[in-house]
Amino acid sequence: MKNRPGEARLLDLTRLVSRAGRLPTGVDRVELAYLQALVAAKTSAFGLVRTSLGYILLDEDGMRAIAERVEGRVPWGPADRLSQLSRKLDPAQRRGQSDARRLARARTVRPGLRRMLARHLPQGTRYFNVGHTDLTERVTRAVKQGLGGTINVMVHDTIPLDHPLFQRPESIERFRFMMGRVSRDADLVIYNSRHTRQSAERHLEEIGRVPPGLVARLGVELPEPRPGDLPKGVPPEGVYFVTVGTIEPRKNHALLLDIWERMVKQTIPQEMPHLLICGQRGWMNEELFFRLDRSALLGEHIHEYGDLSDGAVAALLEGAAGALYPSLAEGFGLPMAEAAAMGVPVICADLPVYREVLGDIPVYASLKDSYLWQRRITSLADSQRAGKARTGHAAKGFEPPTWDRHFNAVLKMA
Repeated sequence: MKNRPGEARLLDLTRLVSRAGRLPTGVDRVELAYLQALVAAKTSAFGLVRTSLGYILLDEDGMRAIAERVEGRVPWGPADRLSQLSRKLDPAQRRGQSDARRLARARTVRPGLRRMLARHLPQGTRYFNVGHTDLTERVTRAVKQGLGGTINVMVHDTIPLDHPLFQRPESIERFRFMMGRVSRDADLVIYNSRHTRQSAERHLEEIGRVPPGLVARLGVELPEPRPGDLPKGVPPEGVYFVTVGTIEPRKNHALLLDIWERMVKQTIPQEMPHLLICGQRGWMNEELFFRLDRSALLGEHIHEYGDLSDGAVAALLEGAAGALYPSLAEGFGLPMAEAAAMGVPVICADLPVYREVLGDIPVYASLKDSYLWQRRITSLADSQRAGKARTGHAAKGFEPPTWDRHFNAVLKMA
């Protein structure tokens, strides 16, 4: 039974519900981890969802039910009639919002948010927003003025401001607006790395106020490998490498295509390794998609998988000669940390956040030297063909961060 009845935590779940039917990616998985942790804590927990028709308040039973759907243990239900009123929603989003309404403890149109929260939540409730979604003046006023509560926000990265060429213009403006709200209203900002904190606080200084901050690294959970989740014929026979992440410009998949197109001209067929690209197609990457779709290597030595479960990806990593991450920018790099925790050799770009999180575990290679990347890849392929054991990242002292440590730090302060 929950103790300290005068306290509560309110987690914004707008992002998770809006992505109903999709495989959870990095930020989604963080929001899901917060859902699970807050429901398991002794302090009462509630969930807030902004929909096309207003706001929904979930109690802990409703939050657990949403988690079951996000995790794929329970299917999303049918779309209700109200969901048909918003033409902007796709069918999966309509089902997500419909389920949230069915699970709701309370609902309101947008102007009634403050009144709904005051009716159902105790004074001093602490609001958490970790999905970069729904951090609006209406929400912060309802929490601060209606409940006398605090605003706790996670900033995952500042890539939209630091690397605007990788983002749609509307995404940049949306992020700039969010950072302005963080500066004005946040009581605590949670950062996933020192690098993210330094970047964010530089921007917050330019905006105005720099709220108190806390660095708490994300938990690295190792999913159980599930070879049975893999499609027939996957993985391909022979040596292969894996790269995991949304196919978007900053992930720099083009470098890997360059390398594979060059290697195929220099390598005898039986020694040519495979490249497995695991991730959904993202945005502003039409040139790469055009190139990939028309590549003679697609289906031969380059393979794209957009909808694999975490267990399927873990099964691929178990047999991979290495994991490749040529990203141009990252806030944390969760897929790379997961690969390293599994003992998979990692080749990656020399980014400050990678150095911070993984130290000397990976092999760092300059993005300006694709030939160095090729030599490292060839060396790992030769080692696997020769039957050499992996070096073992654990032996190098790599201890992946855990969610327990994350929440021990965060919930003491928020």
